[in-house]
Amino acid sequence: MALALCITFLGYVMAILLPFLRHQKTAAGDPQSFEWHVLIPCLDEERVVHRTVTRMREMHPSAHVWAIDDDSSDGTLTILEDLARTDLRVHVVRRTPPQARQGKGAALNAGWRAIRRHLEMVHGEDYEKAAERVVVGVIDADGVLDPDALATLSGPTIFGDTQVGAAQLQVRMVNRGESGRIDAGDPEPVTRFGRLLVTLQDLEFRSVIAAMQHLRRSLGSVGMGGNGQFSRLSVLDLIAEQHGTPWHGSLLEDFELGLHVLLVGRRNEYCNDVWVAQEGLPSARALVRQRTRWAQGGMECLRYLGAVLRSRNLSTPAALEICYFLLIPWTQLVGSVVYVAAWGFVIRYAVMTPAGVTGWFAGGAWGLIPLIIVFGIGPLAVWGLVYRIKAEPGTGRGRALLLGLAYWIYSYLMIVSVWRAAFRIARSKSDWVKTDRVYQGLAKGSAPRAAGRAHPPSTSGSLATSAAEPATFTR
Repeated sequence: MALALCITFLGYVMAILLPFLRHQKTAAGDPQSFEWHVLIPCLDEERVVHRTVTRMREMHPSAHVWAIDDDSSDGTLTILEDLARTDLRVHVVRRTPPQARQGKGAALNAGWRAIRRHLEMVHGEDYEKAAERVVVGVIDADGVLDPDALATLSGPTIFGDTQVGAAQLQVRMVNRGESGRIDAGDPEPVTRFGRLLVTLQDLEFRSVIAAMQHLRRSLGSVGMGGNGQFSRLSVLDLIAEQHGTPWHGSLLEDFELGLHVLLVGRRNEYCNDVWVAQEGLPSARALVRQRTRWAQGGMECLRYLGAVLRSRNLSTPAALEICYFLLIPWTQLVGSVVYVAAWGFVIRYAVMTPAGVTGWFAGGAWGLIPLIIVFGIGPLAVWGLVYRIKAEPGTGRGRALLLGLAYWIYSYLMIVSVWRAAFRIARSKSDWVKTDRVYQGLAKGSAPRAAGRAHPPSTSGSLATSAAEPATFTR
């Protein structure tokens, strides 16, 4: 059983690796053909949000930025409202209890409502026609968006194709400590272990996950991520007509949105040529906590299995790939038990063989070593070399090989996360735990607000949301 699982995994690795290695650059288009609105959900983001919004406006001056303050207890709201006073394309959406702090999906829905109200006032009766050319992006509060992102997203194979409803950008880690590079300009972690963890996350997103998305492109099952996702407003509205809101209650609200885009008959695309950069986590504890939330969200999305299999808008290969992805957390649970049991049998045979461990090994058990290398270590360690070829060609061969071996060990953290997620589901725990920021910057002149302090009156450029989520413009 363990061997069967290993062969299946090896086959999947080969299936995602080949399309990735053959990738061709995506043609760019004219970003002026679209209207761009970017949602930035914020909860206690005073360390990073000023820099993020400022960069976004400097590098993408045509885009509107909608910062959603989810009842922050620090100086986030003050920073955002100061920015909105001086920039007509910066908008603040305020969420207050009891609706606030209900997860990222709920915050994004508040931003979507605000954009709709804004565009209904701007376009009036032509709103529905305008919504088809309005693209709504989602960027994390620590995110840095590639200066070429909007041009590439406007290309003929992305939003230039009217059948494309959403697109996901490549994700990379900004705190790799490489001065002079906007995608890696943040200070690297202090400890060697922290630097290794950040690099492995960069490797994971820019090679493993990117390769998965390339296979999905060919099958028609591209998934959305929580950072760097872009969707047509008309498609978000269509999902809301059928389900009430675009984003839903899963802890993996990004993948859930991508599923809904596919189920309403539109296509998702993945763009590996432009990126969004975010902080990598330098702590194993923080990383496991983050991945536990992702794993639990993936497990919750299993409820869509029937809808995927029944959908007439999905091809059979696309539906099977999505089903495989939905089952991954559960197969990891089963697989970890099977592998432990298999090793238990191996140790038992080694100990009980009359000739002893040495005789057992010489008698043919040595064949386990190439099996472990080919089916256990190889499918994970190969990504170090792929990372060197496709993402960071300046990485030496020796370092790439060591990174691959480290990624094999790193993968066991994901097993721990899956088990923690399973225990959380068993205990009916579904709270959303926000990942703390690493960057220590604080906007000049801003000061944290005391926890529990009442929000100041709404200022120019802001929207206020109450329990019923009404909002009014003050500008």
